[in-house]
Amino acid sequence: MIVLAFALSFVLLLITTLHVYWGIGGIWPGRDAASCARTVVGFRGVDEMPTPFACFAVSACLGLATLWPMALEGIFATPFPKAGLAATSLLIALVFLGRGIAGFTPWWRRLAPEQPFARLDVSYYSPLCLLIGLGFATLAITEFST
Repeated sequence: MIVLAFALSFVLLLITTLHVYWGIGGIWPGRDAASCARTVVGFRGVDEMPTPFACFAVSACLGLATLWPMALEGIFATPFPKAGLAATSLLIALVFLGRGIAGFTPWWRRLAPEQPFARLDVSYYSPLCLLIGLGFATLAITEFST
């Protein structure tokens, strides 16, 4: 399970770094703010990236989620009991699983139809969310079963 914890934390660290980058004005993978927003946000009619505050808020949440697998596996000391960490991991799993499932629904496609986001979401973003959610669920269930 330690390998899974490191893999989850590494992927989440990369995603956190991207959100910080966008918060300070980065435009990759676009050519400008509008093309970046159509690639990574995708909401109908989007033509600018979210505010720095929004990007940093997401970064903060992802940053905390990055630490959770390591804490659950005892890689570093934490004042929280293992059962609490495992329960919270299940909640984090539900958030990622919910986002992953949503990406395949007609409702989400109506909400976020912009290209290339819609194509990338079905191919990469939603499956990645599902994998992250399954990883958190696996760690939590494993902890509950020991």
